[in-house]
Amino acid sequence: MEANTTAMVGREAQRAELAEFMRSATGRALVLRGEAGVGKSALLEHAVALAGQEGRVVLRAAGVEAESALPYAGLHQFLHPLLAGADGESRTVFDTAFGGAPGEPPSAMALGMAVLGLPALTRAERPPLLVLDDAQWLDDASADVCAFVGRRLAGGPVKLLVAVRTDTASRWDTAALPELPVPALPDEDAARLLDHRYPDLDRRLRRVVLAQARGNPLALLELPAHLGDRAGGLPAEDLAGPHGVPLSRRLQRLFDTRIAALDERERAELLRGALDGAGTPGGADAVPGTRYAMRDADAAVACGLLDIGPATGDLVFRHPLVRSAVVQTATAHQRRTAHLALARLHRGNLERRATHLAAATAGPDEEVAAVLEEAAASATRRGGALTAVTWLTRAAELSESPAGRSRRLADAAFVAGHAARPGQARRLARADPAPGSAQSPAAVLASAYQALYQDGDVRSTRHQVSAAIERLRDAGPAGRRAEPDEVLNRLVVLLLAISQYAGDRAGWESTRALLATMDGLVTERARLYAATWSDVNRHGADRAEPLRRAAARIPELEPWEAARLGVAAYHLDLLDTCGPHLRRIVDHEVETGAVAAGMVMLHLITLDETAAGAWDAAELTGQRVLDLAVEHGHHLFAAQSRAYLAQLAALRGRAGRARDLCAEVDAWARPRGLGFLTQLADAAAATAALGAGDHETAYLHAVRITPPGTFRPYAYQAPRTLLDLVEAARHTGRAEEARAHALAARDAGLPAVSPRQALTTYGALAMTAEDEGEAAAMFARAESHPDAARFPFELARIRLAHGSRLGRVQGPDAARRQLALAAETFERLGAADWTERARAALRATGEPSRASAPHPSPLTWQERRIADLAASGLTNKEIGRRMHLSPRTVGSHLYRAFPKLGITTRAALRDALTRTEAVSPA
Repeated sequence: MEANTTAMVGREAQRAELAEFMRSATGRALVLRGEAGVGKSALLEHAVALAGQEGRVVLRAAGVEAESALPYAGLHQFLHPLLAGADGESRTVFDTAFGGAPGEPPSAMALGMAVLGLPALTRAERPPLLVLDDAQWLDDASADVCAFVGRRLAGGPVKLLVAVRTDTASRWDTAALPELPVPALPDEDAARLLDHRYPDLDRRLRRVVLAQARGNPLALLELPAHLGDRAGGLPAEDLAGPHGVPLSRRLQRLFDTRIAALDERERAELLRGALDGAGTPGGADAVPGTRYAMRDADAAVACGLLDIGPATGDLVFRHPLVRSAVVQTATAHQRRTAHLALARLHRGNLERRATHLAAATAGPDEEVAAVLEEAAASATRRGGALTAVTWLTRAAELSESPAGRSRRLADAAFVAGHAARPGQARRLARADPAPGSAQSPAAVLASAYQALYQDGDVRSTRHQVSAAIERLRDAGPAGRRAEPDEVLNRLVVLLLAISQYAGDRAGWESTRALLATMDGLVTERARLYAATWSDVNRHGADRAEPLRRAAARIPELEPWEAARLGVAAYHLDLLDTCGPHLRRIVDHEVETGAVAAGMVMLHLITLDETAAGAWDAAELTGQRVLDLAVEHGHHLFAAQSRAYLAQLAALRGRAGRARDLCAEVDAWARPRGLGFLTQLADAAAATAALGAGDHETAYLHAVRITPPGTFRPYAYQAPRTLLDLVEAARHTGRAEEARAHALAARDAGLPAVSPRQALTTYGALAMTAEDEGEAAAMFARAESHPDAARFPFELARIRLAHGSRLGRVQGPDAARRQLALAAETFERLGAADWTERARAALRATGEPSRASAPHPSPLTWQERRIADLAASGLTNKEIGRRMHLSPRTVGSHLYRAFPKLGITTRAALRDALTRTEAVSPA
């Protein structure tokens, strides 16, 4: 079949499916998947005709290979006709994504929600059909947004129809959208199509065409003319080609002879159009002025290479393979000439100009290299780290000086490492031809980065990175490469990360001693990291204000710098200064940008959600980053994720799961000398044991982190386990040790370091005070702390301990209020063991049984459906696959459903749903 000039033959099953798709009352998405030339575009045209009969507005776009590296180029093409209707926050989101305004790059979710909120997509009188052809060439960022939208059309009027080729890997392979396969035509239909188009075809030639076309409609329509132009016919293997050659390349040959027959001027015109993505078939309108407009190509129209777009009158390529053939048949010189002309056309668009200049330039050119470097910085800020790596690599190739080449290769390797491409980072670093480049700072940076994050190697990497820093420091200004401070700063920050994960005193003291010899060579931000990542109690107490000032400019920073600031904020318990920004950009970085930085952001969000008591959300986030770390081979981050999930399991009373995760983390981390992780494992194990009432085991784990009465230098979990050690010591007859530890916290100045440490120090002093007046005063300071509500679990523990003390000293009436507050908080959080302990203490005061829970609020249809699936034992990921939702969205629905059902745990779902009678309509 053919879209424009030939009636459709066959395809009854596909046409019936499309008719049902168009008739359905609700919004839907459907992906047509088939090989090149099989007729996907013709089926799209059929659907467009059906949409016209129903009065739908049709919005069209097509992926273009020339634009596949430009972030959001495809989405801009799709949405340009609708953007005039966007206003307020949605307009800001679009302007930021498309480079029209500065700001934080929006996530796929933020962009998707903005798209779904466009007025043109919500009108019921003329609901739109969105048609996307050649989706395999859509840039990754646009594909992610379109797939997000496609999964959320149910209940609205919008329909999305996508055509994608099977021979090209793309984001649509994992988009989780319904698909309609488009196979080759059966023999009978293939013969009917050929006879309809060529009724007088020679019988011998007819047999050859049918044999070679193999049911591919494009081959059936193009082969007769191709064979007829060749004397003596065509060998049987001509289109079949050698084994393994893709059909798309074999079909492309059908157009080569026609292109060769055009004059030089017309071939150049088609080449400029092909290289700029012009002439998109199917009538998709490009944004005016953003693509080359082909003209004066009558011969190309006459020989079937171009068509005239019915909607615009523009010249369009008859099939995407024509565009590919035009590019393939051109010489390298012709392609460079065309790219140069297009670079001049796009001189006002940085990223398009850079793309064409990179292809137009044959030899070193510092001006072009600088443009590519600027474009790479722009792409990085918009979440396009992988595109930035490509441009920086090309900029290095075009550099006129060895120093410039080395610097740009180092930049490319650095960005590749943060984009979770450590192997590519090492190859880029080793590509530096400068003398000694095998041990160049860039090579050391790439190899150490890979060794640290993939295998947790802190021993050899510390020596390598320290030695590289010393060589740069000692080289002096004349001996160093251009702009050495950037490379030096990267090495310094990596050494700080190595020291943080090692978590040992000797290593940190060595690192700090090295930094002390580098006055003027280390940035203030790196010194902020050194103070907060090492031992915040000894070196970071005065860093809160510098951190707040740095966080105020966080939207201007690269993603890895934003993540580093977030780590500093976590150690100071000031994640509220960075958390909102990290939440806004993390999805985008994980999808198409700096994946490694995105994983750090997800860890920070997990910790923030855990501290705030949003434990369901924290578990979802922790599992998400664990899956990402495993997928990308970042075993260090995987172990870190398991440690955070272990802490969550311990808090929720799932002692068995917590112990299993702790054992897994400890077995991987301890042989590697990763004190950061072994401390996390001991902290989670101590919390789990306390919840289970095994105070001796809790004590043994707590003192592995730090002895009572002191805070081991550079043991970052030491102040965070203050309450654990104090409570474990009190309940095992070690009251003196408990008191000594509380006093050590006070004397070390912990209350001045962070709000959480102030809360826990006052709480520990209240728990261990012998004098009732001191106990009351310290408890009052803890409860009245302005940030106490930010740490609900710690506050509830302090209330439980103080309420129990009041019950012993002043009687049950005095204890009741604090015990009730503690019990309510633990129950709301889902801390099962602690809830039971607080309820038992409350019952001991004579508190009557709680009144029966109020009738649960009605669930929405979607909440009920998700709750039913969760009650049946499905995981959030499995539910998401069934309902075409992300696991995060599933978790959010469950998080809202639990309080409506009057429950706090997933295990209670089945009984709660059985009791529920009122369910609201969707």
